[in-house]
Amino acid sequence: MKNKAKKYWHENLKYLFILLSVWFIVSFGAGILFKDFLNQFKLGGFKLGFWFAQQGSIYVFVILIFIYIRLMNKLDKKYGYAE
Repeated sequence: MKNKAKKYWHENLKYLFILLSVWFIVSFGAGILFKDFLNQFKLGGFKLGFWFAQQGSIYVFVILIFIYIRLMNKLDKKYGYAE
């Protein structure tokens, strides 16, 4: 039982690390580091680097929340913690 819980928690942390890394790359990378390159393109009349800094990272965060929910539901079923 303890080993099962440990594996569950380890897999959960792996998902968290991956999803938060994606969010960091999108918010910090696209909004700050790659801003100059992305500003060559426009989205909705705004430079893409600005758009990612102001809106894109929020949209990506919300999408990642739904991805996390789906992953955790699968993980719960896999380890027998589903409701």
